[in-house]
Amino acid sequence: MSTHTLDKAAVAQEAATDRASSAGRDTAAPKPPRRGGRPGDGLGVLRTVVWVLMVLVVGLPLAALAFQGVQPAARQVFGDPAVAIAALNSVASALGSALLATLAGAVLAVLLERCNIPSRNVLRWLVLLPFLIPPFIGAMSWMALLGANGPVNKALQGLGIDAKLSIFGGWGVVFLLAVHSYPMAYLVIAATLRRIPGNLEEAARISGAGTSQVLGTVLLPLLRPGLLAAFVLTLVANLSDFGIPALIGLPERYTTLTTLVYRYLASSTTSNPLPAVAAIGLLLLVLAVLAVLAQRKLPADTQLGSGPVGQRLNLGRVRIPLTVLLWISTIVICLVPLFALASQALLPAPGVPLTWENLSMENIVRVATSAGAISGIENSLRLAGGAAVCCTVLGLGIALLLTRGKHRSNTALDVTATLPQALPGLVIAVGWLLIAPMLGIFNTPWVILGAYVMAFLALVVQSVRAPLASVSSTLEEAARSSGASPLRALLDVTTRLAAPAALTGGVVVLLTAVRELTISILLVAPGTQTLGVSIFNLQQAGDYGGASALALLVAMAGILGLSATAALANRRANN
Repeated sequence: MSTHTLDKAAVAQEAATDRASSAGRDTAAPKPPRRGGRPGDGLGVLRTVVWVLMVLVVGLPLAALAFQGVQPAARQVFGDPAVAIAALNSVASALGSALLATLAGAVLAVLLERCNIPSRNVLRWLVLLPFLIPPFIGAMSWMALLGANGPVNKALQGLGIDAKLSIFGGWGVVFLLAVHSYPMAYLVIAATLRRIPGNLEEAARISGAGTSQVLGTVLLPLLRPGLLAAFVLTLVANLSDFGIPALIGLPERYTTLTTLVYRYLASSTTSNPLPAVAAIGLLLLVLAVLAVLAQRKLPADTQLGSGPVGQRLNLGRVRIPLTVLLWISTIVICLVPLFALASQALLPAPGVPLTWENLSMENIVRVATSAGAISGIENSLRLAGGAAVCCTVLGLGIALLLTRGKHRSNTALDVTATLPQALPGLVIAVGWLLIAPMLGIFNTPWVILGAYVMAFLALVVQSVRAPLASVSSTLEEAARSSGASPLRALLDVTTRLAAPAALTGGVVVLLTAVRELTISILLVAPGTQTLGVSIFNLQQAGDYGGASALALLVAMAGILGLSATAALANRRANN
């Protein structure tokens, strides 16, 4: 066919298109493009890019873990009695600590949110302190408090009491897991409590019910969804913790699945520990998924409204005794261990009397200027910063697609993005350990960065999704009416509205990742030692003063950083 013939065909086709367009304008108005993301509107490209990244970051590690975990060589590990004992200890400690944390969270939520307790704001901040401190640093604080040369045992010796208190062993693991997970339970239960409409309580009071009857017949039954959600969340989190079982359980040979995996990877007697590690990781993955599915089957709190909150419950004569008891328990659990950690960091050696003359900054200066600590700080800041940037960009894209695009893949995208938050850190680390050789990033910082992004991505998605869901799409539709494409309207309007929430989520990722231990210690390689691993190694090497000094700096930075982030988020929400 000649070029002239082609030109004539093109002209004829263009004329036919113009006639069809004119006829369409005469008969009906053009239909607005769908918001789902057609291949030509730009949203399809964004959705494709997001899905490719999600498959790489989330899907590939979990698929590799599942494939390796079902191999015959991997299944042989379940014949080891040590695995059965570790699994039993993990389930027992997770269940026990989740029950204690949920009970403590419920009591605190009712007292601080609905009762006439004085100085509630100060108490709220104090009871959340364990949430702002990494669990392994909290374990070090209690070790300093209840150690053989700790202040408690010294006080008992001064009173002539021969008995010594010890935090080590299974009961110590359960107690400390509960201490560091009850703030999460408190936040979940308090949020549910605020949604209980006050007219139900008023109706009970009109019927003659007292404070105890309102609490037992109105509040507690309606709190059941929040209690169950808090229990499942703390159960999954405690099932995956490494720092507390390693520091508190191992000295008494109390082994959990996380510490057993660390033992497999650190042991030089096994040439290829990956099959056994994958099998244990798959077991934890199944337990976590079952817990999440069970939570989804539980009744939701959709029956709760958003009306005015009920009146404060009058505690009457027990108000003052309860307030005193609450202050004493809060100080003992939240402040005294930190003071013990600080004293161990400021004393030249364990067992030295705590006097003004013996206090010194030597440990803090020594570890802060040591090569290992500086390298750990640099690596942690670099990896946590990279994870924060990646999570902010990818999380913002996911939240935009979930809230502003109607597509049949939204449910799958939502599950893929939020599932890693419910997975133990050990599962995430093992998954990346398996795919690292395939990607050519084994023994490099990239594998830790990828695991961080997988683990903390949901923090940004949740930070952005809630504000966007409550923002009207009027401005976006106005941009569309002015001729902007769906993607252009999304980037120019909605993205700017969501940027502050995304940045807040990124800061939370930064502050969380910089103190992380479970993932880092399983993926650490020469030259990639992070801050948490540096503290753990100092503690294991017997340098308690140096470990306490570095842990104290991390704890103070975490408390200040997360408190400032929460204050800014609350101020923005109020404005």
